[in-house]
Amino acid sequence: MPSSIEKLHREFSHQGLRVWAVNLVEKRGQVEAWVREKGVTFPVLLDPNGTAARAYGIRSTPTIVFVDRDGRLLGRTVGTRDWDPEGRTLLAALLARPVPTGP
Repeated sequence: MPSSIEKLHREFSHQGLRVWAVNLVEKRGQVEAWVREKGVTFPVLLDPNGTAARAYGIRSTPTIVFVDRDGRLLGRTVGTRDWDPEGRTLLAALLARPVPTGP
């Protein structure tokens, strides 16, 4: 999972994609070691109380959650994915949506 998401992060970050991993179980030291080992460059957040898991309906990992610029849930997918080519097409379409301006 980290390598495919890392690739997406590197490919689409200049277009506005923001990737955050949320760890639900492990302690900070374990997560830090994993991040170093895997070469992950996106933020990894800790959710020891399950706040993010409840907010986004995460029941298993990995779960990928798509949230728009206004914080609205667009969708989610559970499990590892090969993001070629359909996933990249979806991400490009989501990122191409205009940013709302004004009230």
